[in-house]
Amino acid sequence: LTGQPGSGRTALLDAVAADCADLAPDGVVRLNGRGRTATDLLHALFDTVYKAPGHRPDRDELLAHVRSIGAVVTVDDLEIGGAALDELLTATPECAFLLAAASDAAAPGVDAHLEEVLLAGLGRGASLSLLEQVVERPLTEEERNWAGDLWFESEGLPLRFVQAGSLLVQRDRLNAGPDAFDDTDYFQPRPDDAPPAAAMPAADGADVPLPSLGEGAAPALLLASRLSEAARATLRFAVALGGEVPHQAHLPALVGDTHADAALGELANCGLLSP
Repeated sequence: LTGQPGSGRTALLDAVAADCADLAPDGVVRLNGRGRTATDLLHALFDTVYKAPGHRPDRDELLAHVRSIGAVVTVDDLEIGGAALDELLTATPECAFLLAAASDAAAPGVDAHLEEVLLAGLGRGASLSLLEQVVERPLTEEERNWAGDLWFESEGLPLRFVQAGSLLVQRDRLNAGPDAFDDTDYFQPRPDDAPPAAAMPAADGADVPLPSLGEGAAPALLLASRLSEAARATLRFAVALGGEVPHQAHLPALVGDTHADAALGELANCGLLSP
């Protein structure tokens, strides 16, 4: 799978992993190729299938064990190509692979027997359906028109509509009255059969308008400005670490907030963090 960032490669890998759970004798093995060589991926495959804590096999033992593994293997953020990718595939003849790589990733060798599938943008109808799925309610006419312009601007990139949905959810929160929140300050959607709520002003006394088209096409700054302080601090760590996020268990100490471990969910829900 190739495509630009945000084209849905990770989401498609997740869907395949769920659909193929019982297809192979060793099940589905999900790996991440970011910063990993072919040997690293072979060791990760071994560690996932075999229970051998604390044991790192030598090269010959590793190849002997992975050769007999029969699994559906998904690899996200693959960085290797050419001879290195050929090495991975040759060492695992009983595995079926689904690989996700950026469009500019190194090409596989001519004998790799891989078929490339380029993930293009969604159609207008699918983009609006995705947006409604994120906000968990029908879109207003104004929102549909805004989303149509966003679709044209973003060429249907799925991530943009996940993030746009998060902007609309944040807008709903800002425009909602105090009864929309429970004791833990989580937004509670109104039941479908509830009577229409009276219009509630935002905190500054005016309804929060829809984001501009520019904010919808590049929403990270606006999304981040509305996050909790713990989530913003976590995001700063991720940027400083080149896209790597500290482990969830370490966040409370790093951020200075005992509830900072919830920041990962907050970032993921906004489309600012991928699994």
